[in-house]
Amino acid sequence: MIGLKRATYYDRLKRRQRPDKNSKLKQQIKKSFVESRQTYGYRRIQRCTQKAGFKACPDTILRLMNQLGLHPNMYNKHTSKYQSYKGHIGKIAPNILNQAFDAKIPYAVLHTDVTQVRLSNQKWAYISAVIDEASREVLALKISEHPDKELIRKTLNQLSRTLPKTSVPILHSDQGWQYQIQSYRSKLNKMHIIQSMSRKGNCHDNAPIESWFNLLKRECLYQNDLKDMRTLRRITNKYVKWFNNSRISLIHGGSTPAEYCQNMLAA
Repeated sequence: MIGLKRATYYDRLKRRQRPDKNSKLKQQIKKSFVESRQTYGYRRIQRCTQKAGFKACPDTILRLMNQLGLHPNMYNKHTSKYQSYKGHIGKIAPNILNQAFDAKIPYAVLHTDVTQVRLSNQKWAYISAVIDEASREVLALKISEHPDKELIRKTLNQLSRTLPKTSVPILHSDQGWQYQIQSYRSKLNKMHIIQSMSRKGNCHDNAPIESWFNLLKRECLYQNDLKDMRTLRRITNKYVKWFNNSRISLIHGGSTPAEYCQNMLAA
């Protein structure tokens, strides 16, 4: 009736009745995928299974993920970009980095910027963050209804509690008005931070923080209903904690930002 030879039919039936040799590996894949907030592709999942003691190549992980129907849950939304440039209203710092994003030692080079995200009530919220170039660790993050100097002040205050007292980092930003004013530059000077700025209108000069904001939105914010500021703060702070301590990076050999920082400082 099904067009199969008797021997072929029983051979296939016997194979179906065999225990799945990859059952434990599949369980680990599912576990790692859920813990990644459904954002890991097969390469990161392979690193996770490797850490868990499984010896499986990336191609095997890809095949099993396809069998399980596991695909990274990433969202893209095209929203207007926040522009903080208002001309020369203060002092423009030199572009020390010149797109040489090759820092290896934590707390040597930092990047900061402000981005905006629309809430469900159609109001805008503004996120100010500072990340470490070497480890990609988020060192400071503040959220406000207004992209004002108070938001930047609170960001720097949080950064001052995070940075080692002996560090003298470069802090790179764009030419936004908040980064040109005297109060900001004075605060950096008190914190022994060297200021650096991108060229006018060149987002590639501050690519590390731009890339991180993109991850934050695709892996977290766009997947949630951002009802209000309280919800946004709760979801974002939870993501930052996960990003710093649990999200592995392939460019760092499968280490999290926190692990990379600890390993480099202990070397």
